[in-house]
Amino acid sequence: MKNRLSHRLQNISYSQTIAMAAKARELKNKGYDIINLSIGEPDFIPPHFVLNAAKKAIDDGYHYYTPVSGYFDLREAICEKFNRDNNLKYLPSQIVVSTGAKQAIMNVLLSLLNKDDEVLLPVPYWGSYYQMVKFCESHPIIIPTRMNNDFKINPEELEKYITDKTKLFIFSTPCNPTGSVYTYEELKNLSEIFKKYPKIMILSDEIYEHIFYEEFTTTSIAIFPEIYPQVITLNGLSKAFSMTGWRIGYIGAPEWLAKSCDKIQGQMTSCANSIAQRAAIAAIKSDPNDIKYMIKELKKRRDLVLCLIKEIDGFRFNKPNGTFYIFPDISSFFEKKIHGKLIINADKFSNLLLEKSQVATVSGNAFGYDKCIRISYASSEEKIIEAFTRIKNILS
Repeated sequence: MKNRLSHRLQNISYSQTIAMAAKARELKNKGYDIINLSIGEPDFIPPHFVLNAAKKAIDDGYHYYTPVSGYFDLREAICEKFNRDNNLKYLPSQIVVSTGAKQAIMNVLLSLLNKDDEVLLPVPYWGSYYQMVKFCESHPIIIPTRMNNDFKINPEELEKYITDKTKLFIFSTPCNPTGSVYTYEELKNLSEIFKKYPKIMILSDEIYEHIFYEEFTTTSIAIFPEIYPQVITLNGLSKAFSMTGWRIGYIGAPEWLAKSCDKIQGQMTSCANSIAQRAAIAAIKSDPNDIKYMIKELKKRRDLVLCLIKEIDGFRFNKPNGTFYIFPDISSFFEKKIHGKLIINADKFSNLLLEKSQVATVSGNAFGYDKCIRISYASSEEKIIEAFTRIKNILS
């Protein structure tokens, strides 16, 4: 009955990251000893002050619809957070709280994009960006990157892909899937290009903002005043607060765009979950040092992965400075037979790991970069060590 579906829906594919996670769960339910390193989900319990705020919200009777853009005091707290952590000035009228960062992105795209508009995506990108742009009947324009440049674009590469049809630029820092983090100077250099094209909007995905491991601090591209009116700053609670199932994402944006997102959301889902919003206030108002214990543990796991992956011949990789992913190049295994299977691309390699070592990863094809796979280290050290032992054994 495919011909009954809309052309818009037929134009997109399923999320490959979710599909791999589902496949891993299915095999585990059948009794296979699967180690799932595919999904972007921390294994920590949310902080106690978040859980207590949710319990209090239930007891206090927050059971009903909220304003579409979120409780006013939550939007005030988000403004304070942007000022405290990012040195950004937003008003509550510029904030929209959504059912996860995915809905926040979709609100923005549906507000901005028309048929045949062009959207610039540095590759590798988070896979949903690409599919969401196609859903809006616009064209994803891929900007290549290189591992030896930490998968980051420079101003010259950016400007080369700008045309009179360019409507939007989307990127993440820290980056899913590579773990790369743009420095202040790198973002400043990109901003010099964008200020020449004031009609181009910039969606800056900063949901991994607190998960970085180096001495320099993360920077929001909206900090540069010349392009502030062009920037939508996206964030949420899923990663740093380990609240993936609570589904709270938010944007800070020009007021005209925030109003449009409110309008769309009002016709789609109305408000985000009321109890989760009350808990979000506690999370956002908390001192960033209150979640340092999780970041410290993730850094230990990152360092462990860097040690283990060095022991596997054929993997090339950069050192991730943020997120909880590593994105190794596995193209040295292409055109080789391993356990009777011919490896011709990253899909085949990722499937080999799942079938033969029972370790779930995600093919780089999901992120537009077929030479790599994404490995999540948001699991216990015990599982990480066992997973890499299995991978090493089947490849050797």
